[in-house]
Amino acid sequence: MVNPVLAALPTTIFEEMSGLARVHDAINLGQGFPDAPGPRAIRARAADEALNGDNQYAPMRGTDALRQAVATFYGRQDLDLDWRTEVTITSGATEALAAAFLTLIQPGDEVILFQPLYDAYAPMVKLAGGVARLLRLEPPRWAFTRQMLEGVFNDKTRLIVVNSPMNPTGVVLLEKELTLLAEFCVRFDAIAVCDEVWEAVVFHQAVHRPLMAFPGMRERTVKIGSAGKLFSLTGWKVGWMIAAPELTAMLARAHQFLTFSTAPNLQAAVAYGLANSEDWFAAMPRAMSNSRDRLRGALRRHGFVVLDPEGTYFLTVDLAASGVEVDDRAFCLRAVQEFGVAAIPLSAFYEADPVTSIIRLCFAKTDETLDEGARRLAKAAGFSA
Repeated sequence: MVNPVLAALPTTIFEEMSGLARVHDAINLGQGFPDAPGPRAIRARAADEALNGDNQYAPMRGTDALRQAVATFYGRQDLDLDWRTEVTITSGATEALAAAFLTLIQPGDEVILFQPLYDAYAPMVKLAGGVARLLRLEPPRWAFTRQMLEGVFNDKTRLIVVNSPMNPTGVVLLEKELTLLAEFCVRFDAIAVCDEVWEAVVFHQAVHRPLMAFPGMRERTVKIGSAGKLFSLTGWKVGWMIAAPELTAMLARAHQFLTFSTAPNLQAAVAYGLANSEDWFAAMPRAMSNSRDRLRGALRRHGFVVLDPEGTYFLTVDLAASGVEVDDRAFCLRAVQEFGVAAIPLSAFYEADPVTSIIRLCFAKTDETLDEGARRLAKAAGFSA
């Protein structure tokens, strides 16, 4: 026998659609990885460290250099961090999420999850023995209200998972929304696990603010970040957890029995990058914004209704509003199998009562790929292309 939670899980939608993209030699606008290779200086540093540096086990909580660099980096978000007691390096943000859930959830604890949600959240909560309380958000703004929070918070609430900028919708939470979340967390003595991996990928007037910086949240937040998203190096799987010392001490205990430590050459390269990439952090969001605008413009010219993202690598298309009379999964299967372009059905980001008319596309691609992808999607929809 196997764990029934795992036995019931399908293959992730990302692996399914990327696999179909490979089989059909399709353009992949599904899985969220950039075409560009990431900053050369950081990659060169990783290569040099692999050849000339230490390749044995790194310290369990991460190298001193990277933990210090993380603490210094977040000073720009008005967070005064003690790198010795408040920063733990993990093998990617997903491992950080797993460590947080395993540490903080006891059987029967309720965990509030916003839908649509990143697909790892609900299975991890269940594996930890938690009970998911789902809060369904609606397009196009995907906003929540005080009344909605009143309906899910209660005395059994242990955690709320906050993803901003949000995958898959591209929403960046507003100041008033973060203030409301802080109020409810304090009132119900709940901990916020904040998946903020897209924090550097925000556009135009949108501003990312960490929930940890709001009144009452410093001691009740686990902030999770990702070098892979900061530097467009998604395969590196270097992340971190930031929390108050008492929480960090417990989180590190879970981390030590998951991956224990992370590749030392990558840690050295990320530490270098965090300290030496001001130009990158200025240019990268502009380049992503330009790519977003290019794909959005091409899709609209073909006749699609596009929901505007404020951050991440993703935008969403409303098929029903565009006049496409099939559900999101059926459309995505047809698009990849018959027209050579992969997308992600948003219904895969729901545990219950899904929205079935919206697809997610990754725009972190070359201009040529975006233009051709839009053309193929239009053919799949029956539009002239």
